[in-house]
Amino acid sequence: MFRNILVPTDGSALSRKAVKKAVALAKKTGARVTGFHVSPEYRFNVYADYVPPDFIVPREYEARQKKVAARHLEVIKKECGSAGVKCTTWFVCSDFPADAIVKAAKKYKCDLIAMASHGRSGFTKLLLGSETQKVLAGTNIAVLVLR
Repeated sequence: MFRNILVPTDGSALSRKAVKKAVALAKKTGARVTGFHVSPEYRFNVYADYVPPDFIVPREYEARQKKVAARHLEVIKKECGSAGVKCTTWFVCSDFPADAIVKAAKKYKCDLIAMASHGRSGFTKLLLGSETQKVLAGTNIAVLVLR
């Protein structure tokens, strides 16, 4: 059935719930899991001669993002380890998470993307959009949406 399931995570409770279900599916189908996290890109926020008090240099920002990604991806590693499912994890920095997820699915030869949806509706969905919806529109790989 499926051989490699991409499981994007943002670290939210809903995402952790989706991880559990995706790993259970991987175990039943004999698939491996590719855990994936997208962090926002670095922003250089210095204006003329004003440096904000919370300014950090790119190297420090990258180190912080690696720690955050490692914490979120560790959840996937532990779940896979408990289930006896093979797992690799990756993270990238991008301001376009849906595009990064679609690219990762192709790069790592995934045949299913299993991801959470926050289920926004109405004006909030219109205003914020949905990364899940963007992934669905941007790929021909199967997408399992979990809530």
